[in-house]
Amino acid sequence: MSTTATLTFAFRPLDPLRDAELLHSWVTHPKAAYWMMQDARLEDVERAYMEIAADEHHHALLGIGEDGAPAFLMEHYDPVHRELVGLYEPEPGDVGMHFLTPATDIPVHGFTKAVITAVVGRLFEDPATRRIVVEPDVANKAVHALNEAVGFVPVREIQKPEKKALLSYCTRERFERAVAAV
Repeated sequence: MSTTATLTFAFRPLDPLRDAELLHSWVTHPKAAYWMMQDARLEDVERAYMEIAADEHHHALLGIGEDGAPAFLMEHYDPVHRELVGLYEPEPGDVGMHFLTPATDIPVHGFTKAVITAVVGRLFEDPATRRIVVEPDVANKAVHALNEAVGFVPVREIQKPEKKALLSYCTRERFERAVAAV
């Protein structure tokens, strides 16, 4: 369990078949444009997450809210083998991360910050994780602000096949200082 403010989340492995319909509604919503699955069919989402489930270097989890319902998507990956291969100098203990909060008609103040705090906290529960690496689209200013709020430091822009991204790092120490300052 991870807690931020008054929000507590649990995590469970994503089930690509059972969760595909829910994920499809999240990743194809216009507010999820940076997830780059706007035109995905249900079968495309199933296939994409079945590939992740079969990949030893990439994992998908659902964040579960206090009400027991799925609240967000979290992915983590080994950047030595996925996403950032050849685009930066990996260090031992690096873990790559993505997260997606679904669009809602009833926003909860502080929810997305609580989610990223829970996600980063979950990754740092593993003592082998020394640094978290993210590569959001350079145009995604909202996620850059969230990343900085939990201790990420922008390093440089990189060109990925699908986007121009802002490579950023967060160490355990920076994360602990950022969440302690709240």
